[in-house]
Amino acid sequence: MSTAIYAAGAVCWRRIDGRIHVLVIHRTAYGDVTIPKGKVDPGETLPQTAVREILEETGLDVALGVPLGISRYNLPNGREKIVHYWAAEVTEPALQRSQFKPNAEVAALEWVTIKRARSYLSYPPDVEILDAFARLVDQAVTSTFALILLRHAKAIGRGAWQGTDAGRPLTDRGVLQAAALVPTVRAWRPARIVTSSAVRCVTTVAPLAAATGIEPKRDEGISQDAWEGATAEVRRVVGKRIRATKSAVLCSHGPVLPDILREIALATSTPIGSYVSDAAALDTGAFSVIHVSRNHPGSGMIAIETYGSQA
Repeated sequence: MSTAIYAAGAVCWRRIDGRIHVLVIHRTAYGDVTIPKGKVDPGETLPQTAVREILEETGLDVALGVPLGISRYNLPNGREKIVHYWAAEVTEPALQRSQFKPNAEVAALEWVTIKRARSYLSYPPDVEILDAFARLVDQAVTSTFALILLRHAKAIGRGAWQGTDAGRPLTDRGVLQAAALVPTVRAWRPARIVTSSAVRCVTTVAPLAAATGIEPKRDEGISQDAWEGATAEVRRVVGKRIRATKSAVLCSHGPVLPDILREIALATSTPIGSYVSDAAALDTGAFSVIHVSRNHPGSGMIAIETYGSQA
């Protein structure tokens, strides 16, 4: 059986004269109109691919928003192509920085209304993804921010460590996990990094901090010591992040993660179900991305994505 080809892309959108427009690309070689997307490069994750391909095809540097779904279709050679899509809001600074020029792959970019795009796109799978985006527009939850809930990377076990629990360092594998998560997490462009004060958490976010230039904020309120001593301040930490409406990383511990997810659910008026506990059941070095409406945070979690350790 032929191996499937994986790709990723996004419905890029912005407001023009108060109306939402989406970006379509006119491809040079095929003479068609599509949503920006491209194949996964070796070693890439799907979110990485989506951001890279949008930059290469359109010159736009974007942050991913809500996942929109997956398209599956067969290519002329019989191989299946599987494409993952997100929404991606395009900011004015991103537009101003774009260095797009017509090239051998993309002849032109065009911003059109959703209604125009439906009749404009060349392929039915693209229209299905556009319809998923249109549903977000209808619900007025298009503009979102992401809370990236990260469990610290693999640390030396308590039995093999003679110091304080908070002082336990990462193992060699943990160091690799911390470095490997950076390219994927950056796809959501976090503006803040909040971490437990434990060494294993601070060290986990260190590579991300170095790559983004964001100074991590150490907060004892989401530490395991505070949680075990019944002095944790999860509600305070989560509430501040919801009020800020900016994408952020929250790095904490296995036992604390369910409380953090519960507080996010409560702060966004989300019914608490198994999907909440599933998103908190993370292995070391894994993370969940919770999407919340920037304008209507009380409308519930819009979507949750979970990613395993990248190393």
